[in-house]
Amino acid sequence: MRIGIDLGGTKIAGIALDPDGTTRAEHRVATPRDDYPATLAAIADLVRALEARAGGVGTVGIGMPGAISPRTGLVKNANSVWLNGRPFAQDLARALARPVRLENDANCLAVSEAVDGAGAGLPIVWAIILGTGVGSGIALQGRALSGRDRIAGEWGHNPLPSPRDDERPGPACHCGRHGCLETWLSGPALAADHARRTGATTTGEAVIAALRAGDPDARATFGRYLDRLGRGIAHVVNLLDPDVIVIGGGLSRVPEILAGLPERVAPHVFSDAFDTPIRPSRHGDASGVRGAAWLWNAA
Repeated sequence: MRIGIDLGGTKIAGIALDPDGTTRAEHRVATPRDDYPATLAAIADLVRALEARAGGVGTVGIGMPGAISPRTGLVKNANSVWLNGRPFAQDLARALARPVRLENDANCLAVSEAVDGAGAGLPIVWAIILGTGVGSGIALQGRALSGRDRIAGEWGHNPLPSPRDDERPGPACHCGRHGCLETWLSGPALAADHARRTGATTTGEAVIAALRAGDPDARATFGRYLDRLGRGIAHVVNLLDPDVIVIGGGLSRVPEILAGLPERVAPHVFSDAFDTPIRPSRHGDASGVRGAAWLWNAA
């Protein structure tokens, strides 16, 4: 049995899977924000609750924000800032009295979709998260590509490619830079761009609703969003040449985005054609937690 835990900023989701991917148990709890000891305890209690429900003991994989630094063994780059600088892997292993495997949450999405999702059986799966934040992960032959410094796939904190004059220097990002892809492509960024052009304070969901109602300002905002997303995706396609691009996060549920993307990506791809499939994640919100469980797959 494999247990996966997806540590989010507001909730911790858990799942117990049989080797064939059948779900044996699921549960979720609120994340104890800004409380490191309570976060460790909540994960340990969740694992024990899943094992009690499933009637067995399993391997444990954790999907987390940020990554474990290979130099220090401490958490870095987590937007759940109370994890940063902590020996999270060692503390979890001690709390659970067994080895654990940890991976960035976007890489867990990629693994999930590569094992039995929208990229099942394909060698190179690039998975994008478009939601409150923006990130991505890479799976090669069903295994997460973490990289030397555990930053492989950190797409959201790269600059927007080929910025136009009115896109420089770009919005301020929480990482301290300007114009990161996250500041253009997240749900809040979609709303912020609309507000800058129209003066109307709104939400990403409201912009999409207005688009569907035929509002010309929303149509223009959405066009700019797709253009930027297309440029950002093409930049990675030119480097990685994936077999499939899987999109997760809240904006993956907007069909207009997936329908309009290929024609926005194609002009920026260094090839005679662009026919790489762009698909929504098959497992939706469960992709991250399933991918965490699969961190022990074929290992």
